[in-house]
Amino acid sequence: MSLINPAKPQPGDRVAIVSPAAGLPGLYPLPYELGLHRLKADFGLHPVEYPATRKMGATPQERAADLHAAFADPTIKAVIATIGGDDQITVLPHLDAELITANPKPFFGHSDNTNMLLWLHNRGIIGFSGGSVMVQFGRPGAMHPTSEGSLKAALFTPGEYRLTESLAYGDKDSPWEDAATFDTEPALEPSGGWIWHQPDRVAEGRSWGGNLEILSWLMMAGKEINDPEHYDGRVLFFETSEEMPTDVEVYRILRNMGERGLLQRFAAVMVGRAKSWFFTDQDTDRAAYTAAQRAAVVKAFSEYAPETMIVFDVDLGHTDPQVVIPVGGTIRVDGPARTITVTY
Repeated sequence: MSLINPAKPQPGDRVAIVSPAAGLPGLYPLPYELGLHRLKADFGLHPVEYPATRKMGATPQERAADLHAAFADPTIKAVIATIGGDDQITVLPHLDAELITANPKPFFGHSDNTNMLLWLHNRGIIGFSGGSVMVQFGRPGAMHPTSEGSLKAALFTPGEYRLTESLAYGDKDSPWEDAATFDTEPALEPSGGWIWHQPDRVAEGRSWGGNLEILSWLMMAGKEINDPEHYDGRVLFFETSEEMPTDVEVYRILRNMGERGLLQRFAAVMVGRAKSWFFTDQDTDRAAYTAAQRAAVVKAFSEYAPETMIVFDVDLGHTDPQVVIPVGGTIRVDGPARTITVTY
């Protein structure tokens, strides 16, 4: 499949700020406004807001209209999502494929934006999983240097970028409605870095994946998931959200992907560090939870693709920091050297 890597913006350019998932900027303006400020002050970009960006409950048609306006405007050089949500799948039927593919632009977002990223991928456009305005750009205190470095490379610099292995991470959130939250950076705690399973080879291929729950929804809805042979030699990446699915659920999703013939196709797999704390799940035994998550992944692959090389705890999901992963871009996973290189 031939894919277009859209031209990148440069400092001084206009970029669209949209909410194709949920209009949470309307409920939580503090991280949103901070994210906009950093886009201007630290990245030199000029954010352009669209009608549904701050509108909670915007219809799928309204959100699609914002995307159409952003892609059609020749002065807009990239499209950045504010945050995720849980119903972006309802926007997909309203997207104008002819309009968007005639005006390809880099699209940034994660979580529920997996829907849009895979929609773009299936129409030949490389997108970027990561970099939400309210989360990475709007991080309290300061942007994490790892997130900022990856975002600047993905936004402005085409070519290879070696991912940074994080030895400290953040998982606990503070209330976005409290201004005091933004006075200091989130607390970080030590991590063991990446965890390698069967790192005895070098794998290189185009990337595919996103949030695991969204992938399962797309499979159930029969949307944006292609025949298994489409994924031959690809590098799969996935992560789980703040809803913290159980290890049993993670195993079942992967098992069903295996029954569909998908797991057997990938040259390597990158698994995001599992988020193990949320306001509704504060009493979780975090170490046990993340260990069970990894075991569920290994179990599924041992049953369907036992030779697969897997890298766990890559910072590509809902924890802090977050690196940007191209969707459809080339990724090189070097097991012996313990390195991961993406192509932005």
